[in-house]
Amino acid sequence: MSEPNSSSAAVVVEGLSKSFDRPEHQVSTLKEQVLQPFRPRRSRHLRALREISLSVERGEFLGIVGRNGSGKSTLLKCLAGIYRADEGKIWINGSVSTFIELGVGFNPELAALDNVMINAAMLGLSRREAKQRFDAVIDFAELEDFTDLKIKNYSSGMRVRLAFSVMIQLDADVLLIDEVLAVGDAAFQQKCFDEFEQTKQKNKTVLLVTHNMGAVDRFCDRAVLLERGRIAAIGEPEAVAQRYVDLNFSPAARTAAAKAESAVNLAPDADDILSGDGRAVIEDAWFEDSDGKRLTTLTSGADVAFSARVRFVEAVRNPIFSVTLSSSARIPLFSASSEWSKQPSGQFAAGEELVWKVKFKNALGPDRYGVTPAVTLRDGATLAARERIGSVVVTRTNPGPLVDIPFTQQLLRSTPADANQG
Repeated sequence: MSEPNSSSAAVVVEGLSKSFDRPEHQVSTLKEQVLQPFRPRRSRHLRALREISLSVERGEFLGIVGRNGSGKSTLLKCLAGIYRADEGKIWINGSVSTFIELGVGFNPELAALDNVMINAAMLGLSRREAKQRFDAVIDFAELEDFTDLKIKNYSSGMRVRLAFSVMIQLDADVLLIDEVLAVGDAAFQQKCFDEFEQTKQKNKTVLLVTHNMGAVDRFCDRAVLLERGRIAAIGEPEAVAQRYVDLNFSPAARTAAAKAESAVNLAPDADDILSGDGRAVIEDAWFEDSDGKRLTTLTSGADVAFSARVRFVEAVRNPIFSVTLSSSARIPLFSASSEWSKQPSGQFAAGEELVWKVKFKNALGPDRYGVTPAVTLRDGATLAARERIGSVVVTRTNPGPLVDIPFTQQLLRSTPADANQG
C-alpha cells in the first residue's frame, strides 16, 4: 500500500480481513479417496479477521490479546507475509523479525549449528553474519552442551529457546512475537523479560501476542483485544487486560444486558446448602461496583460491595447479617458482620424485605471464592443461611499474592556506636 501520512508509524493496518474454508470431512487416506471419489466436499467458511484497522508508532510496544480463536496469530501471520490478506492493506516501515510458531524453519534431522544457519538465512542474515552470531545464540539459549544434538531430540523448551535466540540476533526494526512466554521455564521467561526491557530501550517496535496479562501490563505501551476476529478494545494495557480477563472468567457478561436486572450475578454453586430455622429467607445475593452496577467478576484493589436481599417470615428483633468469602481451597479469607457496628438493626415484621449491603476495598487475590451469607441472632440462633450460595471470581492483571493487604513501611537506620566510647 502507499505510505501513510504519519511518518512516525511503523505498522499500519487498514480494513484487514482474512477467511478460511475448513472442510467438514477431512479425506486423510487413499482408501477414502478411492471409495468416495464423488462425495461432495463441504466446507465451513471461517472469518478469522474482520476489518482490522490499527496503527503502531515507531518504538511502541503493542500487546495483542484475546481468547483462543480470536484471530491474534492470524493477524501476526498476515503482518509477517505468511498469510495473504483477503481484503485490506498492510504497511510496515523497516525490517521485520518474526517469532510466530515454535520451530518453524528448523530441520529436525540437523544439529543446532545447521539449523541456526538456515533459520538466520530465513530471517535475513547472511551466512557470515549467522556464523559470527552463533556463539551468542547458543549462549543466550543456554544450549552449549547440546550443539551437536539433532533438533528432533530437543525438548519443546530447548527449541523455543533456540528459535527466540536466533530472532533477537537480528537488528530488525519491527519484532512480531507470538506466545514466546507460553513455553520455557521460569529462568528463560525472565531472560525474555530482560530482553524486552532492552528492546524498549533500543526504541524498537514490538507486537506481542500473549495470554500473560502481567507481561502486557509491564511492557506494553498500548494493547488491543481481539474477539471473534474484530477489535473489541484498544487503549491502556491495564484496561484492555481487564476486558480480556472479564471475557475469560465471565462468559455471562457478554449476555448480561439481555438478562433481567434482578438476576443473580453470582455463579451457581453445586454446594449451595440452605439452613436455619426458617424465620428468614435469603432470596438473592450479588456484588456491585461503586456505581451500583452488578458485577460478575471482582477486580483486586477495586471498591466493591456485597448485597443480600432478605425476607422475614416471622417478626424478628435485631437480627445480625453476615457474609464470608472462602477461597477455592475452602479457606475463609474475608468476613463482614453487621454486629461489628455495635448498632442494633431494629425490628422487622413478618413479610418485610430488606437489602443488607457491605462495602469494602477488595484485597483478595485471583481465585474463585465461595460466598456464604447468613442471618443470625445474638443468642446463636440461625434464622437463614446459604452455604456457598454461589461463587465469584477475583481477577488481577498483574501477578501477586492471594491476599493483597495495603501497608506502609519505614526504614529506620541505626546510628553506629561511637568508636571512642569505652
